[in-house]
Amino acid sequence: MATGKKGSILDDSRLSITDNDFRQLRQFIYDHTGIALSEHKRALVCSRLSRRLRHHGLQHYSDYYVLLVELDPEGKELIAMINAITTNKTEFFREQHHFHYLRDEILPPYRKNPNREKPFRLWSAASSSGEEAYSLAMTALDAMPSFSAGGLNILATDIDTDMLSRAANGVYSLAHATHIPEALLHRYFLKGQGAHAGEVMAKPLLKSLVHFRRLNLIDKPWPMQNKFDVIFCRNVLIYFDKPTQLDLFQRMAEALKPGGYLMLGHSEAIHGMNNLFRPSGHSIYQLRGKP
Repeated sequence: MATGKKGSILDDSRLSITDNDFRQLRQFIYDHTGIALSEHKRALVCSRLSRRLRHHGLQHYSDYYVLLVELDPEGKELIAMINAITTNKTEFFREQHHFHYLRDEILPPYRKNPNREKPFRLWSAASSSGEEAYSLAMTALDAMPSFSAGGLNILATDIDTDMLSRAANGVYSLAHATHIPEALLHRYFLKGQGAHAGEVMAKPLLKSLVHFRRLNLIDKPWPMQNKFDVIFCRNVLIYFDKPTQLDLFQRMAEALKPGGYLMLGHSEAIHGMNNLFRPSGHSIYQLRGKP
C-alpha cells in the first residue's frame, strides 16, 4: 500500500477515483450499511471520503479500500467511514403534521384507555443529532404531562456515532432551535450563559426520556425486545434499494404493537405492503390488527 505521511495535507485535486475504486467502495458501503449509491453519487463519495484519506495520509482510494477490508480488524475505520458517508439533515418538528397526528390522534385514545399498556414506546429510527427524538418527547409530554412519571420511553437510534454523541449532549444553537415553539423552548430547555451564550440545552427531564443507541438498520436481529406504539423512520429509506426497503417494512411491522403507527418521510411511501399497513394520512401508516 502506498501511503504518505500520516496527517499530511494532500491536495484534493490529486485524489481521483477510478471506476473500479468506486465500484468496490460502493459495494462495500452497500454491504455494511444498505445505502445504495448510484453513479451520480461518485462526487459525493469522493468529497466525503477524501477527509479519511487525508487523515491516513493516503493518496489513492484503492489504498483506502485495502485499509477497510484488510487492515481494520476492530472496525474503527469502518465506523469513521460510515460517519463520513452518511447524510444528516434534520431539525426540530420537521414535517410537523406527524407530531400533530401523534398529539391529536394517537395519544388521546391512549390517554382514555384505563387498561393501557405502559410505557408508551416510541422509536426514532434515524435520529441523527437528536432533534426528532426530543421533538417527540416534547409533543408527548405536552399532551400527557403524566408521562414524566415513567409512562414514556423513547428509543433513538442512528448508525452515525458522531451524531449520537451530539444528540446525547442535547446542546443546540439558538438559531437551530428556532423551530421549537417558544412555550416549549422555555419549558424544556435551558438557555446557555457565558461561554455557552447562544446555545440551549435540553433539561434533565427531557433527556431522561430519550435513550440514544447505535443501530445499523440492516443488522439482524434488532436487539429490541419490546414492541413500539409508534415508529418514526423518516427520510432514511430513500437511501436503500427496493429489496432492502421491503425487508425493513416487514421487520418494522413485526416491531410494532397491533394498531401501531409508522411515520415515513414526505417523499417515502409503502408499496406492496397493504396486507400489513393501512394509510392513515400523508406518509402515516397504521399496522393492521386490533390496537
